Amino acid sequence: MRILILGAGGIGGYFGGRLASSGADIRFLVRPSRAEVLARDGLVVRSPLGDLHTPVTTLTAATAPVDAVLLACKAYDLTEAMEAVAPAIGPSTVILPLLNGVRQLDMLDTRFGRKHVLGGLCHIGVTVNPAGQILHLNTLQRLVFGARSADQADAAERLFEAIQPGGFDLALSPAIVQDMWEKFTFLATYAGMTTLMRAPIGAIMAADDGEAIMREMLDECLATATAGGYPPRPDAMAQMTSSLTERGSAGTASMFRDMARNGRTEHEHVIGDMLARARKAGVPAPLLRLSLANMQAYEAQRSGTAAG
Repeated sequence: MRILILGAGGIGGYFGGRLASSGADIRFLVRPSRAEVLARDGLVVRSPLGDLHTPVTTLTAATAPVDAVLLACKAYDLTEAMEAVAPAIGPSTVILPLLNGVRQLDMLDTRFGRKHVLGGLCHIGVTVNPAGQILHLNTLQRLVFGARSADQADAAERLFEAIQPGGFDLALSPAIVQDMWEKFTFLATYAGMTTLMRAPIGAIMAADDGEAIMREMLDECLATATAGGYPPRPDAMAQMTSSLTERGSAGTASMFRDMARNGRTEHEHVIGDMLARARKAGVPAPLLRLSLANMQAYEAQRSGTAAG
């Protein structure tokens, strides 16, 4: 199976690198500057599960259809990414997006047609260092995807078989949109609170009203997910509550880490989309509103658009 991966940053580089080293037919669609680094140094992963250094094939423009496209870009780059991969989408190509949130599904459906777009998510902590190496920050390396309709089931199964040799934790989900909504619910709370408080979970829990406010933010996201038809299942609910209220936890969302280095963030795609859905459903969401305003003020200051 011919697989094109859009991006060779943390997520695309990690999973794509594992696949390339296993012998899978992988091409990375990257910007010219990244292609130069990969041509010179190969793709390098530093991981507690084992380092990887492998040559990879790169493209700076897609020219022909492939069997599958894996999208591993930031949400704010999705429009540009869709245009970049468009020449690779043939009549039977499947698209596997590994972005946070759920808004990408509607965007991809509109651009390419729903029949092409699978659901997917990943759980992994990765970053890219100044040398272009991918740093795996923990032992999580889970990729979950699945068909969103019965007519995609065979294509999803073929993709699952093609990427099984990658050696990472892989699951073919029968309820992938539910899985995505559960991650979305958790992430909107996690990112919303750690960026708003400028602090990790443990520090928020140390505040007098920290846990109460965290639970109120979670309740807003839960009510929004429920109104949208995707209330979290009991196991997912227990896991997210435990993570969000863990005493002493150093955990922070990647959005917080992007903010700490004065980088662009996915706040509109995650917090903003959750707030928009809450408003559409008539769900009161004062903390989501405050969190989004905080991130929009940060972005205005970061990009130099703030007055003064």
